Amino acid sequence: MATSLIVVESPTKVRTIKKFLGSGFDVVASMGHIKDLPKSKLGIDLEKDFEPTYKTIEAKKKTIDELKKAAKKAENIYLACDPDREGEAIAWHISEVVDTKNKNIYRVLFNDLTKKTVLEAMEKPLELDFNKYEAQQTRRILDRLVGYQISPILWDKVKRGLSAGRVQSVAVRLICEREEEIGKFVPEEYWNLVAQFEGNNPPPFEAKLIKIDGKKAKVSTGDQANELADTLKKSSFVVESLEKKELKRSAPPPFTTSKLQQEASRWLRYSAKKTMMVAQKLYEGIELGDEGPVGLITYMRTDSFRVANEALKELRGYISDSYSSDYLPPQPLVYKNSQKAQDAHEAIRPSSMSYKPQDIKEYLSNDEFKLYQLIWNRFVASQMNPAVFDQTTIDVGGANCIFRAQGQILKFPGFTIVYTEGKDEKDENGENNDLGKLLPDIKQSEPLKLVDLKTQQKFTQPPPRFSEASLVRELEEKGIGRPSTYAAILSTIQDREYVRLEQRKFFPTELGIIVTELLVKSFPSVLDVAFTAGMENKLDMIEEGNSKRVETLSNFYDPFSNELEKAKSEMRNIKREETPTDLVCEKCGSPMIIKWGRNGKFVACSNYPECKNTMNIKRDKNGDLAREEAEYSEQICDKCGKRMVYKYGRFGKFLGCEAYPECKNTMAISLGIKCPQKDCPGSLTEKKTKRGRTFYGCSNYPNCTFASWDKPLPEACPNCGSPYLVEKYSKSKGAYKACPNKECGYKSAIENQ
Repeated sequence: MATSLIVVESPTKVRTIKKFLGSGFDVVASMGHIKDLPKSKLGIDLEKDFEPTYKTIEAKKKTIDELKKAAKKAENIYLACDPDREGEAIAWHISEVVDTKNKNIYRVLFNDLTKKTVLEAMEKPLELDFNKYEAQQTRRILDRLVGYQISPILWDKVKRGLSAGRVQSVAVRLICEREEEIGKFVPEEYWNLVAQFEGNNPPPFEAKLIKIDGKKAKVSTGDQANELADTLKKSSFVVESLEKKELKRSAPPPFTTSKLQQEASRWLRYSAKKTMMVAQKLYEGIELGDEGPVGLITYMRTDSFRVANEALKELRGYISDSYSSDYLPPQPLVYKNSQKAQDAHEAIRPSSMSYKPQDIKEYLSNDEFKLYQLIWNRFVASQMNPAVFDQTTIDVGGANCIFRAQGQILKFPGFTIVYTEGKDEKDENGENNDLGKLLPDIKQSEPLKLVDLKTQQKFTQPPPRFSEASLVRELEEKGIGRPSTYAAILSTIQDREYVRLEQRKFFPTELGIIVTELLVKSFPSVLDVAFTAGMENKLDMIEEGNSKRVETLSNFYDPFSNELEKAKSEMRNIKREETPTDLVCEKCGSPMIIKWGRNGKFVACSNYPECKNTMNIKRDKNGDLAREEAEYSEQICDKCGKRMVYKYGRFGKFLGCEAYPECKNTMAISLGIKCPQKDCPGSLTEKKTKRGRTFYGCSNYPNCTFASWDKPLPEACPNCGSPYLVEKYSKSKGAYKACPNKECGYKSAIENQ
């Protein structure tokens, strides 16, 4: 019979840890949190030191019963939840619900799930960390105080269902302010002059004008550029200066959470959420054939560059065996953490150098392999010698002007043989760097021939919109949130429809701009970047035992409660605002007005509720409000016989009857595939379950009940002639298309996936 119980968060960890321990251990999973604040009310006693009221999560009652049952059989209980604040809170709540009488309760921390790490942690168990739990409680209470007390005001002033968050609202503010900068930006014209020179030795080379009369070159108009070009074409040129020097580029440190999310976005096009989901799988354990589940990476929520000495020793041995001695520094490289880093965990790295990516590729999904390889390569590169370049800079003088050419030649690849960092943007004016081009062997004072001279019109560029990678970097640099929260922040602000991600860039929605404007005015401290960053530091101080929960909450809530009361009466009421227009209702002749509704601004009849005529906002080329022209489909309303028109709603484009509001019939848009059921006149459409899951069904429902979880594709099967194929997904192959007829078995890759 098992005498010890180990409680982890994930069932995947159960399998990984069980294989390391003997029969004297029972391993069970809590499946995450088992307690939380109630959903139906604030759950914080404002009169009694902000005391929280935790409730067991309804869906976890069965799990809790299993935990209690397992705990009764055990003498020793080891709480091995994730080694962070959330894990500490879960461990604390588990210790509260199980019967701990005459039991030994221990806390164990696994930075990675390898046999050595697990056994060492079990040999040196810890006590539950009250300060870490207090830091988590403080964060949770802060978020509840903000979210549950600001959100109802937004429901009253804007629309129901909106939410505000202590960190998410600041992230939305950053995106809105960047969009405002872009909107206010006025491009300035400037001109580049690029000359092609030829010396005594080939090849000819290009150089860019950098100085005029000893000052930075500034050519603002085409006339200035042409006038200067005419002068230069008549001039002679010599090599004014020649500089050759050796440059070294040092290796990047191993991954922290934010750096992993940034690089996975740049190189793999993964969202922050996807990166963390895949990393979680790699950490918890992957089935490696006969070897069973193996945790391949260290804990993926960290802000530290620290690496254990034993791991450094193993890595240096790997580099020594795999590369020439030129790549290995004489001593291990040490990377300094930022002042904000908690340093609770190591950097993200492979748990062992024994599992090379290519050697275990067959056991990994495509996503898992790519992320594991990225982590592996970055870790290997972090302990390799710098890349070495020879850089040549040539300044060419003529007609009181200086042209500059730069070239860079790689002498020794160093760490770049394994890894190079991704880039977000071009330089601020959208120009690429010319380093890397080949320059001729040239001498000081050598005369040069002007072969060609080009004038190039340019315009200054606005600051770029945030990508997922650059927004994570901005949050990290400003101290907003923590590594464990970045992915959730990015997901939440999109789910709340405050921002949208298009072509990998964040755009604020009209809703996001309005809510941000209201919150900044009514809650300046909560929406202040420095204040939010300062609060993160206070949470760190609580974890370190240098500050108290109640004191921190009191200092926050006293001014916040005043802002709340003021906002209830003074915040703009967007719901009630009506903007007159020059349009006249075609149904009753009353003036049309602009109002705010569930899906944003729209045009409505001022004679509501007698007349319920509405239309979407549309502007003409001059920006003036124009009447929306209906986009008709070929479908006929099956209820009144009128035409169906394309409309836009909360869940995207759909078909609605042109006779609305008299006829409120709607239809989903067809995928262009006839229903496969015999004699059914319907077509296949995208639908959603009550829980929001997408499926595909017949437009003739309920007369036809055809449904498929797989997305139908308007392509006939080349094997059996099925009128459509379906899109499927597997871990090993990724997305592919297949015939829906199981007897057929046709499969093929999806191109450009």
